Amino acid sequence: MIPERLTALREEMKRRSIDIYVVPTADFHESEYVGEHFKARKFITGFTGSAGTAVITLKEAGLWTDGRYFVQAEKQLEGSTVTLYRMAEEGVPTVEEFVKDKLPQGGCIGFDGRTVNGAWGEKFVAIAEEKKGSLFVGEDLINLIWTDRPELSKAPLFILEEKYSGKSTAEKIKDVRAKMAEEGADVHIFTSLCDIAWLLNIRGGDIQSVPVVLSYLVLTRDQCIWFLQEEVVDDTIRAYLKENHIETRPYDDIYTYVPTIPESAVVLMNKSSVNYRICSELNKNIQVINKPNPTELMKAVKNPVEVDNTRLAHVKDGVAVTKFMYWLKTNIGKIPMTEISASDYLEARRREQENFIDLSFTTISAYGANAAMMHYSATPESNTELKPEGFLLVDSGGHYYEGTTDITRTFVLGPISDEMKQHFTAVCRSNMKLANAKFLYGACGLNLDILARGPLWDMGIDYKCGTGHGVGYILNVHEEPNGFRWKIVPERHDSGVLEEGMITTDEPGVYLEGKYGIRTENELVCRKAEKNEYGQFMEFENITYAPIDLDGIDPEQMSPREKQMLNDYHKKVYEVLSPYMTEEENDAETSAKCDLCSKYPLFLVCICDTDRPDPYLEPDWILRINY
Repeated sequence: MIPERLTALREEMKRRSIDIYVVPTADFHESEYVGEHFKARKFITGFTGSAGTAVITLKEAGLWTDGRYFVQAEKQLEGSTVTLYRMAEEGVPTVEEFVKDKLPQGGCIGFDGRTVNGAWGEKFVAIAEEKKGSLFVGEDLINLIWTDRPELSKAPLFILEEKYSGKSTAEKIKDVRAKMAEEGADVHIFTSLCDIAWLLNIRGGDIQSVPVVLSYLVLTRDQCIWFLQEEVVDDTIRAYLKENHIETRPYDDIYTYVPTIPESAVVLMNKSSVNYRICSELNKNIQVINKPNPTELMKAVKNPVEVDNTRLAHVKDGVAVTKFMYWLKTNIGKIPMTEISASDYLEARRREQENFIDLSFTTISAYGANAAMMHYSATPESNTELKPEGFLLVDSGGHYYEGTTDITRTFVLGPISDEMKQHFTAVCRSNMKLANAKFLYGACGLNLDILARGPLWDMGIDYKCGTGHGVGYILNVHEEPNGFRWKIVPERHDSGVLEEGMITTDEPGVYLEGKYGIRTENELVCRKAEKNEYGQFMEFENITYAPIDLDGIDPEQMSPREKQMLNDYHKKVYEVLSPYMTEEENDAETSAKCDLCSKYPLFLVCICDTDRPDPYLEPDWILRINY
């Protein structure tokens, strides 16, 4: 199937004298996840991961993807004639290096100019100029051969009330115009769907699990023009837009509007998100201020209403996850279970929660060796039966009107090896060390990543991804500019200063191909600590509430402080969730026992030690929260 599609594409390339055709994972808005209409790279390669770029020449084809997907891509590309290029690995060329090497003198590079951002497009321009070649960007060749391509989504819209957003649309527009004035800009072009949704306090459903609206927006000093599929605007939305002085125009009219912007204008836009076609159709004499949208930082720094609401969302989510944990560990080996049926049970528990909107991403439910693939997605063909042994990794989350959640837990389903327990404990230690960090204002994720990665690096283990990412507010679950990463990856744009109100995930892991995967993930909100002669100190509040499976913990591998951190976390979880759990759920016990006192169920990691005559038996520590 894939070889036939590649042959058809090459025929279209030959008709237009195109030597190399680039197919990114992209819509017209540089979205991380894309709707079904835009999954051209999946169509032409067969690879289903959320990130990757295909490059097709007249004789060969390659797929570039990152470490999260190496195992998955290798399997899915079998028999496709598409070669896997493992990004950031030693000796592997970048997409640009490959294109430059393969492009003949006077050759032509082709891509749909709407699916490549302006900054990336300029790199291809430079390559073409060096080879005295050309670009072909005005036609989507995949569309010519994809005969049953899905239509553009036209999902209904809804208004996010101020009791959830914490700030009105009018206030947000005023704030952005103030930033435009500071920059000396007359016009601001938005193409990022999350930025537009945040600014307008409107959500939609045009991308699975990302409640956004396919649209563009242009903001001037006295106009706000929203380009969208106008048929989705009902009377309620229309009245709301009128009240906020927002004009609508057809979706594709952005491409006739941009050339009309006068050459005297100063345009603010982010070339890393605005597509190449829009960038190239601006009058060449226009002064462009190429900076991130002011909304990027505005939406990343959650206001107090958003933070308070997100805490509430995590209570609901924690109830769902904990009830799932109890069901899973109580019934494993007693009733039939698979990766998909377990995922379905968890989704059902989320949908029971008040103000639930949708999953925040497709749930990763991965048993055994499948969990070694970081972004594994169970299918009817791969769906694996769960057995009372080993690990089940579940990475999941939900959108609620109160906010967005992202949580991973690895569950012990039965006997595990000493190695598995060692790795599980190390991941828990890594998670807790980062969550309990204290640092001076001005630090970014680069400064703190070693706290999570350190326990694993000490063992000669690493994971081929960042340690954490920003989380949107009923938007994309992966949000810039905050994140945790040990080195700068420019295209990730996640090395921003950690500001009060930013929410970032904390998700170290161990992934052993062919064996198992372990990840523990919580969300952290950044907040101010004390301020003194050394400056403003910062810290994190852990706002994810769900037990870490103590059956995977070896207390002997933990320091007293690490045990204390885990105990404190579980104490908080119990206080928050126990009112919502049944008596049976609250009274469930773990099979693990304290290795020191050997008397009490390990509801928490016991903090007794050999120098104490008796275990620490204060009631707060005898918490029935394992499940």
